[in-house]
Amino acid sequence: MNLDFSDDQKFLQEEARKFLEKEGALIRNRNVLENESYIDTELWKKIVELGWTGIRIPEEYDGLGLGHLELCVIAEELGRFLAPVPYSSSVYLFTESIINYGSEQIKKEFLPKLVSGDIVGTLAVTEELHAPSASNIQVTYESGKLNGKKIAVPDAKVTTHALVVAKSTNGISLQIVDLSSEGVLIEHQETIDESRGHFSITFNNAEAQLIGDDVSGWEIYESIINQAAVLFSYEQIGGSQASLDMAVNYAKERYAFGRPIGSYQAIKHKLADMYIALTLAKSNCYYAAWALSTDSSDLPSASATARVSATKAYQLCSKENIQTHGGNGFTWEYDCHMFYRRSKLLSLNIGSLNNWKEKLVTSLEQSNIN
Repeated sequence: MNLDFSDDQKFLQEEARKFLEKEGALIRNRNVLENESYIDTELWKKIVELGWTGIRIPEEYDGLGLGHLELCVIAEELGRFLAPVPYSSSVYLFTESIINYGSEQIKKEFLPKLVSGDIVGTLAVTEELHAPSASNIQVTYESGKLNGKKIAVPDAKVTTHALVVAKSTNGISLQIVDLSSEGVLIEHQETIDESRGHFSITFNNAEAQLIGDDVSGWEIYESIINQAAVLFSYEQIGGSQASLDMAVNYAKERYAFGRPIGSYQAIKHKLADMYIALTLAKSNCYYAAWALSTDSSDLPSASATARVSATKAYQLCSKENIQTHGGNGFTWEYDCHMFYRRSKLLSLNIGSLNNWKEKLVTSLEQSNIN
């Protein structure tokens, strides 16, 4: 078992880091927050031109035909620079769903347009202020029409299509909806991080296209989330690493009583705690990436472990980064708050920390039974 990336994958990661740094992705994130624009369209266009939207899409559909490990290293760098683009919504959730569960007709229709950026997708599942389950889905799909309301849909205002979890006659199903079609109303919902906007979507006899059957939708959704959890975890460790680096650099440069504050034990302990949490998260993420890339039966437990540890690491690192910066850490002018915002938002995307702890326990119990 190899828990490290290949030289080619590391090269891809380095090039992605250089690109995002050169393009000033972190500055663009601040601009999006200040202008309430939800996305940096110029950066998104350049990412599409680089082919990042087609990393996992087979070459026959105009993609690069690479694997999940390449997707992991891109996710880490996007998290490191807080890139204000709908990459996670469109690639981790929507594109992966089409690749894995779309019919040949749907793949031909959607995948080339996802590569070119003509289509940008998202996933709509949540309806209430608690974890969604197969028993509490109320949005209905009948005779090709969707009715009901979804909340907290990421990037819905800047995407063209949504994959919707709905209740059908025979069970839970998944549908693709064109968000510009008649019967679709999108409304903004305020969150802690407006550089990754969230919205509600109301469907009123909106036309929808079924993926698969109308029975196994919840099982497909769970599979999508297990895979996406690994990619979200990599985005979280990218943000955690950036937060730690910021704190370390500030502790070296900031002087108090004639000495760098990093020489004081209280600051040393903060930085050490951040490093330990991040190192643990990285090791869990490496294993989850291996499980994802090999389609291992360990994926449910591995993705849940990665998600729990990465969430904890990002929350700790972003918080202690603010504390290390002292009073400056609480100001708008410093970048600390942007990482703190993103850590809080990512801790709820695709399920809260408690949800993933429960998933971890359930998956481990199931593996022991088997």
